[in-house]
Amino acid sequence: MSFGHDTTTDEVLEGIDLTGKRALVTGASGGLGEETARALASKGAAVTIAARNVPKAQTAADKIKESTGNPNIDVLEVELSVPGSVRAAAAEYLSRYESLNILINNAGVMACPLERTAEGWEMQFATNHFGHFLLTCSLAPALKAGAPARVVNLSSAGHRMSDVDFDDPHFNNRDYDKWVSYGQSKTANVLFSVGLNNRLAGSGVTANAVHPGGIQTELGRHLAPEDIQALLSQIEEQGGEGAEFQFKTIPAGAATSTWVATSPELEGVGGRYAEDCHLADVADTGFGGEGVAPYAVDEAAAERLWALTEETLGQTFDLS
Repeated sequence: MSFGHDTTTDEVLEGIDLTGKRALVTGASGGLGEETARALASKGAAVTIAARNVPKAQTAADKIKESTGNPNIDVLEVELSVPGSVRAAAAEYLSRYESLNILINNAGVMACPLERTAEGWEMQFATNHFGHFLLTCSLAPALKAGAPARVVNLSSAGHRMSDVDFDDPHFNNRDYDKWVSYGQSKTANVLFSVGLNNRLAGSGVTANAVHPGGIQTELGRHLAPEDIQALLSQIEEQGGEGAEFQFKTIPAGAATSTWVATSPELEGVGGRYAEDCHLADVADTGFGGEGVAPYAVDEAAAERLWALTEETLGQTFDLS
């Protein structure tokens, strides 16, 4: 079967058995995360649903247990914008389990009004990048113990809206633009995948980034109708001929991350960016095009981001 824009999670998992595998999915109390967790559980994986809203996450877990017949679903509380919460969540996971085979960093915020964490960090960068960086690096011992293991970081075509502004990532000295902010956080997700994959080389753990596609979920809760229309117009203008935008269903939106997490053909493959259930090429296209922007997979930029992140978090990670 050839996979593409409309491929679903169940289609990419056809013939795959995940019995004995352990997965953790952030932001899995609804939307893409819940569907990803359901799909993995349907093939026998034990799944931890990590989310900030515990009652909502428990409801999702109960639904997944009922629909899949898999009882091995549990919940982990984490607020990604709060480093103390992330560290506590990682410690809690490591107290429960020794290994982790699949980590899908699915949670995120998009195009929200300017908001800052207690530390003064801009909220989209703090949640989408810092939170997942800290969680992943803290869980590295379990990932290594679970090797071969895979990390999947959900990025977006939105990464083509902005590179990371290393001089002012938190908009302290420039006007805040919600889309530029989102774009740089999604670029950071790809760069983190590159840097993480390099550091885990030889450990049996790989890291990749994915663009799930355009899906109408709670991620867009900050968007007004005019925001969505402006975005669609930009895609069609910059994408060139044939760039008419098509929304995906939730099962199709969760398919690429599920494919990257489980496909036998991606064994040992890391540091890449995938879209529509295939590995994308590096392409200097506009926001409406396909492929991954060159700056998002730049090795030097990945190292610079890693150093900036460790300095900001006040913690270094030796993953060798």
